[in-house]
Amino acid sequence: MNAEAWCLAAKFVPESYIKQSENACKTRENVIRQLLQHKTLPDIGWDDITIETFLFELSGMDSNNFRGNSGTGEREARFASELVRRRHYYFGHGIGRSGDLTESQPKAAGSSLMYKLTNCLFHDLIKFMGISARCECLVVPVATGMALVLSMLSIRGVLPNAKYVIWSRIDQKSCFKSILSAGFIPIVIDTIKVGDQLQTNLNLLEEKIKELPRDSVLCVMSTTACFAPRACDDIEGIALLCNKYDIPHLINNAYGLQSKVIMKRIQKAQNKGRVDAFVQSTDKNIMVPVGGAVIAAFNVGLLEQISKTYPGRASSSPVMDSFITLLHLGKNGYRDLIMKRDELYTYLKQELLAVSEKFGETLLNTPDNPISCAITLRTIEPEDLTQLGSMLFWRNISGTRVVTTLETKTIGGHTFNGWGAHSEATKVPYLTAAASIGVRKDEIDTFIKKLNKVFLELQKKKCCNKDCT
Repeated sequence: MNAEAWCLAAKFVPESYIKQSENACKTRENVIRQLLQHKTLPDIGWDDITIETFLFELSGMDSNNFRGNSGTGEREARFASELVRRRHYYFGHGIGRSGDLTESQPKAAGSSLMYKLTNCLFHDLIKFMGISARCECLVVPVATGMALVLSMLSIRGVLPNAKYVIWSRIDQKSCFKSILSAGFIPIVIDTIKVGDQLQTNLNLLEEKIKELPRDSVLCVMSTTACFAPRACDDIEGIALLCNKYDIPHLINNAYGLQSKVIMKRIQKAQNKGRVDAFVQSTDKNIMVPVGGAVIAAFNVGLLEQISKTYPGRASSSPVMDSFITLLHLGKNGYRDLIMKRDELYTYLKQELLAVSEKFGETLLNTPDNPISCAITLRTIEPEDLTQLGSMLFWRNISGTRVVTTLETKTIGGHTFNGWGAHSEATKVPYLTAAASIGVRKDEIDTFIKKLNKVFLELQKKKCCNKDCT
């Protein structure tokens, strides 16, 4: 309400009460003003009323919510269902325009403002997590795989003759399929085993760069966070090679934003060599529904090209989910989450170590993987390996992975032996578990308790089979 409305309200309710209410509303207005002024994450997260107040103010700026608006176009943000209308806070125009994802819409000033603010909040979060060099970021309403596709298609604009992407192997389908979907030929660089870890084969990677015509390589795609025992790629070493041979470097940082260790390595890679862009998932890093990603780039020109590569308007739903969540958490809330995650990662490793020692297994030593860990399954009969995973799943344990090392998978004509293990050299089966952002101690305790029971059941079965023979 404006000043005149507050004065009029005082004719119905005692003036002292109205004054108190006016001050409370001005406090919320100041919080919103500070966001618009500083364009950074608030230190303290906003309460729900403040967030919803701002959302309704923003949606009220879109033409479909103007009083008396008469829409005569083919796209007027109309809603058939009131449930859908309320679910989206009356936003219906989406973001961007046909030629540019970041371009403001004349009929959607509120949606456009929300999008630009969300990009600013992610930029501040990326800086908070360890990126000190100048970079920009862009929220895209697609998951990580398609965000990688957009990035590669945009790089093609400056390398029109390129047809190869050199890829350090990680056995995750969407990452590999992104190369195929973008229309490029993957050159797979298998990882090498160093101790228990699987690491980047820098020597082979450089050999492949030398073998191929200079302008035929679109980029080298590396990966940070992944399933143990694969370590974060040697992104610093790759950055040096990319700088040496003048090749773009694209980093799949799907769930690395939640780790300061990984983010500082990305910064170090940029300092030492070349990093063009790094892509992270919104759902994996800030706990929102699947469907969004953040493309960050030290090469600002590349980011501008990516925004122009996206065809047409885009859904504002993943953007709004991120906007709400970032305002809800604030810097302090996110700091608490990552500190708790770090603590619980250590706790998970300790508990898995106890399980492995109890049943004659080994907790793999993977110091360059700060999120995922793994234990061997040597004592489990080969025919029981997949059953172990099923037994955990039917006991409501999700997210763990049993890797038999025996599986072969063909994707787009490329065959991977030992699929799931990130390398043909891995021969010992294992189980992975992760402490990602938002994990709770009681979830780890439940997992460990049920893992113990499953090991016991399979060992009893093994003993019975031996007795029978």
